[in-house]
Amino acid sequence: MPADPTVLHPMPGQPRVVQLKPLLTSPLIEVGEYSYYDDPHDATGFETNNVLYHYGPDKLIIGRFCAFAAGTRFIMNGANHRMDGPSTYPFPIMGGDWAQHMDLLTGLPVRGDTIVGNDVWLGMNVTVMPGMKIGHGAIAAAGSVITSDIPDYAIAGGNPAKVIRTRYPQPDIDRLVALAWWDWPAEHIDAHVCTIMSGTVDELEAAKP
Repeated sequence: MPADPTVLHPMPGQPRVVQLKPLLTSPLIEVGEYSYYDDPHDATGFETNNVLYHYGPDKLIIGRFCAFAAGTRFIMNGANHRMDGPSTYPFPIMGGDWAQHMDLLTGLPVRGDTIVGNDVWLGMNVTVMPGMKIGHGAIAAAGSVITSDIPDYAIAGGNPAKVIRTRYPQPDIDRLVALAWWDWPAEHIDAHVCTIMSGTVDELEAAKP
């Protein structure tokens, strides 16, 4: 029987692990089934502690079967400040007479939605900057700061994160993306877990429904 994607804590006795879909409530966050966050301190605080400066309208879109280690943070476009004048300080948000100058905060740079593909693994203390696109099957090493897009099935690391290598040759990456095993019916995934975790691309292709 497939695992239940509606269970908040899927690992008995391990409250540090939460599935994100049953946890998140913001209409600005979309997350697929089985994606999880692991944090020994406050895993259920992901929406407040790990998605920062999310004042909208940009969205955080996360695919299915993603694994986020402790300290993964998404910096959203609300973190931007003006940089075209002498000061970057956001005076209008502090209230008082300064609030009449809210127009000074319009038109700030916006890089659009932050999109995380399916089957993405983000290591401990990874920071994702606004508007980044992380491809399917990608991995970001612990401590990485993602300031540019990461392609499908690439391994990236560093500050700023750079692609270290790809997990497969490009023809196989194209095949994997086309197979999109993460969209298979749960029962079919259940029947082919071993192939999905440890098989070859040929074997995965042979298992497609």
